[in-house]
Amino acid sequence: MNNRINYLLLVTLLAGLVSCQPSIDKQEEKAASKAQEIITSAIETHGGKLYGNVLLSFDFRDRHYTAFRKNGQYVYTLEFTDPTGQVKDVLDNEGFYREINGSKVELPEEKENAYANSVNSVIYFALLPHGLNDAAVNKEYLGETTIHDQPYHKIKITFDQEGGLRFREAHNVRNINGIMFSDYINYESASDTTTLDKLDMAFKNSGLKNLSSIDLKNITVKNENL
Repeated sequence: MNNRINYLLLVTLLAGLVSCQPSIDKQEEKAASKAQEIITSAIETHGGKLYGNVLLSFDFRDRHYTAFRKNGQYVYTLEFTDPTGQVKDVLDNEGFYREINGSKVELPEEKENAYANSVNSVIYFALLPHGLNDAAVNKEYLGETTIHDQPYHKIKITFDQEGGLRFREAHNVRNINGIMFSDYINYESASDTTTLDKLDMAFKNSGLKNLSSIDLKNITVKNENL
């Protein structure tokens, strides 16, 4: 039996939604509850408790990433070579730092934040749907749709910062030592008038532009005796 949960995440980075009418509040609460149920099932199907005690690594766009998670502690790293030498970025519970050729370097706060966000975002999306139950993530159920003859649940995801709309088509789904990973084709709307809840229709009607491919390579996963 195939227990995979098909879900379609309609992701945007918004400043937040404010509702004034009680009836709307109840509708939003119901939609959030349904979305929560599906996300929880998806996380369980894709790896569940294994996400909390894992050491994984992968390559993305010629850069090497690792993620270590255990009992609420985490260490994320990014390594690459540039004209300054061998660069290693480290993000953990204590904060962020950069090493060049094995020595820590001082960075302006703006760059430090940018580099930390870069490491976190790549690993965050690599581990989807893990992380979608974080307190800062807002979820809303938008019903069902069918793409390529496959049924999907549509779930609206918002974060508390401004941004744009993106649609990602998952492919090359594989299970590596208990955790499921996907590659993605990243799209944006060809029209400024396309709303988030209509992204699936725009995709089916060739109304989206292919921006990039998101391919994870050389994935390794260890989740025992960490």
